[in-house]
Amino acid sequence: MPDTPVNTLTEAQARTELERLAETLATANSAYFRDDAPVMDDAAYDALKARNAAIEARFPHLIRADSPSARIGAAPSEAFGKIRHARRMLSLANAFSPEDVAEFVRRIRRYLGLPDDAPLPFTSEPKIDGLSVSLRYEHGRLIHAATRGDGETGEDVTANARTVADIPETLEGAPELLEVRGEVYMSHADFAALNARQAEAGAKTFANPRNAAAGSLRQLDAEITRARPLRFFAYGWGELSEPLAATQYEALQRLAALGFSVNPRTRRCDGLDALLQTHAETETRRADLGHDIDGMVYKVDDLALQDRLGFRSTTPRWAIAHKFSAETAWTRLEAIDIQVGRTGALSPVARLTPVTVGGVVVSNATLHNEDYIAGRDSKGAPIRDGRDIRVGDRVEIYRAGDVIPKIRDLDLSARPADAEAYVFPETCPECGSPAVREAGDSVRRCTGGLICPAQAVERLKHFVARAAFDIEGLGAKQVEAFWRDGWITRPSDIFTLKDRFGPGCPRQVKNREGWGEKSAENLFAAIDARRTVPLARVIFALGIRHVGESTAALLAGHYGRWDAFRAAMLAASPEGGDAWDSLLSIDGVGPVLAASLVTSFQSEIDEIDALAAHLTIEDAESRATDSPVAGKTLVFTGTLERMTRAEAKARAEALGAKVAGSVSARTDLLIAGPGAGSKAKKAADLGVEVIDEDAWLTLIGAG
Repeated sequence: MPDTPVNTLTEAQARTELERLAETLATANSAYFRDDAPVMDDAAYDALKARNAAIEARFPHLIRADSPSARIGAAPSEAFGKIRHARRMLSLANAFSPEDVAEFVRRIRRYLGLPDDAPLPFTSEPKIDGLSVSLRYEHGRLIHAATRGDGETGEDVTANARTVADIPETLEGAPELLEVRGEVYMSHADFAALNARQAEAGAKTFANPRNAAAGSLRQLDAEITRARPLRFFAYGWGELSEPLAATQYEALQRLAALGFSVNPRTRRCDGLDALLQTHAETETRRADLGHDIDGMVYKVDDLALQDRLGFRSTTPRWAIAHKFSAETAWTRLEAIDIQVGRTGALSPVARLTPVTVGGVVVSNATLHNEDYIAGRDSKGAPIRDGRDIRVGDRVEIYRAGDVIPKIRDLDLSARPADAEAYVFPETCPECGSPAVREAGDSVRRCTGGLICPAQAVERLKHFVARAAFDIEGLGAKQVEAFWRDGWITRPSDIFTLKDRFGPGCPRQVKNREGWGEKSAENLFAAIDARRTVPLARVIFALGIRHVGESTAALLAGHYGRWDAFRAAMLAASPEGGDAWDSLLSIDGVGPVLAASLVTSFQSEIDEIDALAAHLTIEDAESRATDSPVAGKTLVFTGTLERMTRAEAKARAEALGAKVAGSVSARTDLLIAGPGAGSKAKKAADLGVEVIDEDAWLTLIGAG
């Protein structure tokens, strides 16, 4: 799974990969933030985080409750007292290219409804590689200091923070309540001197300045911290009794006037070009700065706009970290392997002579699909100047915003004389079934369905995954073993396992290698516990292409009951009709998804019914609120003038309404701005109530 490119992952692969990433990143977070003993370098960590984010962006319905994108730092160590942050200490989203930064700026303009020529200043400052700390001052006196921890609660490091020369004990002219946030770090020179002293004393040396700074601040003995040369840069604030200024830049200058060190390379930038210029200039001078940085941080300068933009679950919308360039390396392509996923996708993977890239040994790289190998894109246009990739080639590997390395370039002068163009298989390497490529699909897929072992096993893994039936004791390894021995070949077999291989049967689960009577009893109990299951989980567990966790929840909310959903799926047809129109009326369900859902459901109805016979499927929970639009289906059209479409949709959904993308007989209300066209006409034809934006805001009490 780690070798499969994000754009070719099946849902089952994505789910498994997200589980792996959650576990890996949780371990890395604890090692980095709590233990000050990283298990991977920053580039590898950023790549894992970016891969996780990319998978979640492609499969938003698979986002886990313990998603790394929803977590900040790590839980505080039990060795320290705890301090709960008055305002959460968030992390930053990452950008790895100018295009990422340009999209960041475009997103902000779209969200705020700002035209391209409207002024939108930013600040740019180096991203210090240290330990984030929050300092709380009341009436000008330092009350306490806390690490970021998990964003909600940090470690009490007050005594240690008081030993850092850059952290003032008292302030003159500060607000009554001021929570200053910044980074504790160590300079290169001080780090080298500390390690020399440690080595001379026979004590532990540190791997890098960040580890040294974090480990020094988190000493249980403040006198040890006092002996360590720590520094502090202020970059922001938390809770305030009064605003520091009207802009980010002016607020930093206010902090500097109060006695805090702020980064002297902080700049106010008028737009994208100026931001990128500060990035390029700073990157070339990294070695001259005297301390570690790993990128630049860009923030919207206007604090009123920051408030309007607000926050996602773990990151502000108004800021981003632009990381410095990824490292590259050259190596030999030894083989091209094909992996088959749950939906039959054939994914090519490059097997490489191992090479170190960014501190990580790389032996695999993504090859995306057959077009990429052949040197063309999905429309036939040349990429890499049309040069194809062959076994034996010398290739340049790079690791950017993805844990899976990619091939950037190849050296034709080093190509072996006997290297042959790679011929992509037209049959499945797992089952021998034809592998076809449908029009508009960049991926070739096995047509074997459940007779293909790769697909069958992956679908079973998907069925028992955490977001689906989540059967304790029946994970990926157990599914593979049971499938290999023919004990479980389809989902419904899980619920007859006890009757076929339980107590009293000649062959029993408890007699398998690695099992015992207690573990077998626990498995059967876990299976029985899942005989009652929510509707959304059942829909998601079916493993239908394009139907992920979020879509399953939408479908469950729309139909409410299993019998209604089943009847609608059997009645719906891409040829049209009420059932099809009802399905397409769900916001987020388009023709491709609907066709996949209906076709798969109807073709597998015998197994679906066999499964349902073992289950009690709970109705979807109704959303009950006292708002005037709760439970109603709304459609927005035209140009909204007082808020953006994204803000309007978010507000409506927060009030318990459903927001659809098209008008139908089930639409309760159409909010039409200037320029409303066909949707307004259709609403009039159907007798749907139509109101303007002012009436909408009055209706929800925001007028």
